[in-house]
Amino acid sequence: MGLLRTGVAIESDLLKRFDSHIKNQGYANRSEALRDLIRDRLNEAGQKSGSAFVVGTITLIYDHHSRLLPDRLTELQHEYHELIISTVHAHLDHNLCLETVVVKGMLRRVQELAGRLIGIKGVQHGKLVMSSPQAYLTRSAKRRRRPHMHPGQS
Repeated sequence: MGLLRTGVAIESDLLKRFDSHIKNQGYANRSEALRDLIRDRLNEAGQKSGSAFVVGTITLIYDHHSRLLPDRLTELQHEYHELIISTVHAHLDHNLCLETVVVKGMLRRVQELAGRLIGIKGVQHGKLVMSSPQAYLTRSAKRRRRPHMHPGQS
């Protein structure tokens, strides 16, 4: 997979605003910023299909003193265990907790889980953030992908 050069015609005002934006974001150059924009668009397009494979996080903020809330969150996570990679729980203060659930699976199921977790009475804020890795893999990268082992796996 090599890099190809392409030309793009852009109004000068728009390009100045873009250059200012990418400088503030810390991009080294326009090319990398444009590649990120393209990946982002392809990611969004990949999530249009309910059968898309996605990875992501569900972030929840809640008062752990809410009656039965921690138990309901745990029960629901067990119900969807096949989607959940891990969870991180942090205590923000005496009452508030932040929980991040790392997920992977089919788009509709991940959205279903997120909706159910966020909708539990007592959850004060929740957000699902997803990426669809298959959407922006190149054909050659898809062909190269093979199952691989991690240390400790047999």
